[in-house]
Amino acid sequence: MFRLDADPSLLVETDEQRQLRAVLRDLLAETCAIDEVRGQAESPRGHDRALWHRLAAEIGVQGLALPEEYGGAGGTFADLAVALEESGRVLCPAPLLSTVVLAGHALLAGGDRQACARWLPGIASGALTATVAGFLHPADVTAEQGAGGWVLRGEADFVPDGEGAELLLVAARAPDGERLFACEPDGATCDRIARPVLDPTRRQALVRLRGQPAEPVGEFGQAAEIVDAVLDAGRVGLAAEHVGGTAHALDALLAYVSQRAQFGRVIGSFQAVKHRLADLLVEVEGARSASAYASACLAGRAGSGTKDVPVAASAAAVACTGAYRLATAEYVQLHGGIGFTWEHPAHRYLRRARADEALFGTGDDHRLRLAGLLGLTGRTG
Repeated sequence: MFRLDADPSLLVETDEQRQLRAVLRDLLAETCAIDEVRGQAESPRGHDRALWHRLAAEIGVQGLALPEEYGGAGGTFADLAVALEESGRVLCPAPLLSTVVLAGHALLAGGDRQACARWLPGIASGALTATVAGFLHPADVTAEQGAGGWVLRGEADFVPDGEGAELLLVAARAPDGERLFACEPDGATCDRIARPVLDPTRRQALVRLRGQPAEPVGEFGQAAEIVDAVLDAGRVGLAAEHVGGTAHALDALLAYVSQRAQFGRVIGSFQAVKHRLADLLVEVEGARSASAYASACLAGRAGSGTKDVPVAASAAAVACTGAYRLATAEYVQLHGGIGFTWEHPAHRYLRRARADEALFGTGDDHRLRLAGLLGLTGRTG
C-alpha cells in the first residue's frame, strides 16, 4: 500500500520564510506593476536584467535551495517555493522556473560535482540564466564524440526561456544511450528562434543545434531518471506560482466587488457573487495545501529519502492548475467585458493560467499518472 510520508514540520511556514515573503512582496510590488511586467516581457531578453540581479544580490533568491558549496544558501525547496509563489502573484517574467528549478535541479540530479561547481555558482549569483531542452517535449538531438570532444546536432522545440538562456542542459542520444549534456550556446553552431506563445511572460523557443560543443553531465543511463526528477520539480515549482496567481485573482476580485455598485448596492452583497467567491476561496486553500505538501516532499527528499514526490507533484498539478483556471475565469467574468482586454490584468493572468495548463502535462494527464502511482491502474509514469 502506498503511504505518504513527509516531515509535518516542513508544512508550517517558518519565521524566515514569512520575512522572505514580506521582503519579496515589497520588491516585486515596486518593480512588477502590470505595465512594467508588460514592458519586461516585450524587452529583448524577456525579463528585467536589473531585477534579476537584485533578486540575487539583495535577497539571494536564485541560491535559496542550492547547496552552500556551490554558492547557494543551503535552504530547501520550501524556501524557494515562497519566492515562486510571490513571483507568480505578479506574473514576474524573470526565468526562475527555467533557471533555478529546471536547470538547477538537472545539475544537482546528475550528481556531477565538476559540472555543479562550474555552473551552479553562476546560477546562485544571478550571473547565469539557464534552461533544459528535450525535457518537456520530445526532441531529436544526437550527441557525437569527435577529436575535439562532444558536439550536439538536432532540434528541441518549445524550450522555456530558450531564446536567451546562457546555459542549455540537453537530453540527447549518445552512441551508448541517452545522456545529459551541458552547452553554452554559440550563434555559429546554435540557432534559437522565438515561438509565438499564448503567454508572453513565459517565452519559449525552437533550438537548433548544428555541431554545438557540449560537455556530458553525469553518467550514461541516468538521463531518464534525471528528466523525471526535473519534471516533478518543475510541477511543484509551477504549482507554487499558481498559488500566487490564484491568490492575486481572489484579492483583486474581493476589492472589486466591494466597490462596484449595481442596482443601488455593491455587487459583493449579492448572494450569487458570495457563493462564487466562497467556492473560489475553497479552491485557493486546497491548492495552497497541495502546493505546500509537494514542496515539503521535495524539500525532504535529500534528508529523508521520501518517495512521495511523484504523487505529491501530480496532486499539486491537478489542484493548483484547476484552482488557477477557475480563479482567472472568475477574474475575467466578474469584471465584465473589461476583464477580457489587454489593458486589464485579468486577461494576462488568464493567458498565464491557460498556457501553463499543459506545460508539464494537463490535469487529466496527472489524474491518470496518479491512478498508476497509487496502484489503481497499470500506469506508473
